[in-house]
This record gives sequence, C-alpha cells and structure tokens, in this order.
Amino acid sequence: MFNIVSFIPKAVVQGIPLLYGSTGEIVTQKSGNLNLGIPGVMYVGAISGVIGAFNFEQAVKSYEAANAAEIAAAAASNSPDAFLTYGVPFLSVLIPMLSCLLGSLLMGLLYCFLTVTLKANQNVTGLAMTTFGVGFGNFFGASLIKLSGADVPSIALTNTSKYFSVKLPFAESAGWFGKIFLSYGPLAYLSIIIAIVAALVIKKTRVGLHLRAVGESPATADSAGINVTMYKYGATCIGCMIAGLGGLYYVMDYATGVWSNDAFGDRGWLAIALVIFTIWKPDMSIFASILFGGLYILYLFLPMNIDHMEYQQLYKMIPYVVTLIVLVITSIRNKRENQPPASLGLPYFREER
Repeated sequence: MFNIVSFIPKAVVQGIPLLYGSTGEIVTQKSGNLNLGIPGVMYVGAISGVIGAFNFEQAVKSYEAANAAEIAAAAASNSPDAFLTYGVPFLSVLIPMLSCLLGSLLMGLLYCFLTVTLKANQNVTGLAMTTFGVGFGNFFGASLIKLSGADVPSIALTNTSKYFSVKLPFAESAGWFGKIFLSYGPLAYLSIIIAIVAALVIKKTRVGLHLRAVGESPATADSAGINVTMYKYGATCIGCMIAGLGGLYYVMDYATGVWSNDAFGDRGWLAIALVIFTIWKPDMSIFASILFGGLYILYLFLPMNIDHMEYQQLYKMIPYVVTLIVLVITSIRNKRENQPPASLGLPYFREER
C-alpha cells in the first residue's frame, strides 16, 4: 500500500537540494545571466563544506588528545569541557557553512569574470564550470578519502553531520503532523526562508525592480543610472552561494555526512529544470521542489516485480517530461510574466547602447 505519511518526508528531503539550486538559479537568471554551471557550483559547495568539516573534526581530535587528562577530570567533576559542550556544536555548523559559501562564491566570481567582464559565451561557460566543478569535487574528495585512510571509497563526517540533521525536540510526539512538517534539519527550513525572502525581494523591493530591469533590458537600466555590472555580479554570486548550500545539505543531512564521488546524480540539472517549471518564481519553487523530489523517488513506492525493473528509468524521466509540458503551455499562452528575462544569456556591450 502507498504510505503518504512516509512518502512526503522523503519527497521533501529529496526536494530541498533542488529548492536551493532553483532559488539560486532564479536569482541569477533575473539578472540576465544563464548559469548552466549550477550542478558544478553545488558540487563545489558540497566539497568545500566537507573540507571544512574534515579539518575541524581533525582539530577536535587533536584537542581531545592534547587535553585528555583535563577533559577526564572535568567529566568526573560533572563540569564538562566548555569547548566540547558549546564550541564544537556551534563551529561544526559554522565552519562547513562558511567553507561552502566561500567555495560557491568563488565559482560565482569566476562565472561573472568570464561572462560579464570578458563577455564569454554563457552557455559554454556554464557547461565548462559544471565539468570543472565535478572534477574539482572528485579530486579533493578522493584526496580526503586517502587522508582518512578509509577502506571504502567514501568519507564519513558523522560527528559534524549530527548537528545538521538535528530535529525539533517535539517532532516525534506530534504524530503524523510532526513527521510531515517537523522532522527535518535546520538547512531544510532555511531553504524555505531563503526562497520566500528571494521572492519578496524580487517582487516588492527597489533592489528587485532594478534586478528585473537589468535582466529585461540592461541598456535601458544603464541609461537610468543602474549599475548593470554590479547587479549581474551580485545576483550571480548570491545565487551561487544559495545553490552551494544545496550541495552542503545533500552531504550533511540527506547523506548523513558521507561523501562519495559522483553521488549527486542529476540533481543539479533537475534544479535548472525546476526554474522553468516555476516560471522564474522562487516562492513557487517551495512546492515544485517537493513535487519534483516526490516524482524522483516515486518508483521506490510503487509495486514493481523484478521483471519490470527497467521501468524505474521511465519513472525518473517524469520530472523532465512535466517540465517540457509546462514549457510548451507557457509558450502557447505567451504571457510576458511567464517568460524568462528578455536578455537572458546575452552579453551586454555598454558601448552599443
């Protein structure tokens, strides 16, 4: 039997990386930049967070070894070590997040330097950054696995991961409501907050108005005194940092701190497809990401015998098929508010305005 209470939380967990990726890409595309490097950005964000977490865990182990006698004496006197009690949980979250944001920011700056400053082709640059990001992640991931001396091709950061996957204390006692709405880690709720804030900024603020103006007609925005380069750099870098958090969530929460090379699958591309599905609206991404996450794992909840296992791949195609249908419908309706920014993917040459 299909268990909806069990299905929805798994769909949400699958959808959170897509929500981060799509929100970041929507913010980027609103400035007119078409960043197809989101899969690579998410990968770099994830491995940057893993590097930060790995080094911090090693530092904690060194601290425990150097102060073993003092820690044991403090424990015996019922006064636990303050750093281990308060500092470790705080830094276990802060350091991986800052590392993730820094790595993602550098990817955003690289993309902007190539496409905004040097006017490189945005499609080619994005695809190259995806390839670069995956290679970067796999190289450093393999290096960390070798440094840790693991017997399997993965590295487990369980001491750090437990702080990212902590649940609300009353979630289990709330029954089905708690399981559906309260049983997620802090990064899951942060993704919803970021999507709502992004939607409000784009729709309701002067910054959002300027951003949309740059995406629609950078020449007109430039004539009105709007700094086109600043908005393109700012939106793209912020979008990349948001997308990078999706990679961090995947490793630290969804994968419980286990990093394996090439484990992301096609989630980065699904996030880009989600941008079209939501017609460039971050608030719609909240529900659409859960829908996509559910469709992505739907085959796991459908009765299927061994002779029909090949149909799993057909079920995995459903999100892309739905995106194509939405693209066709929005194109037929031809409403301007449902179309991408007019200058999306086009370089801006100030001297030609």
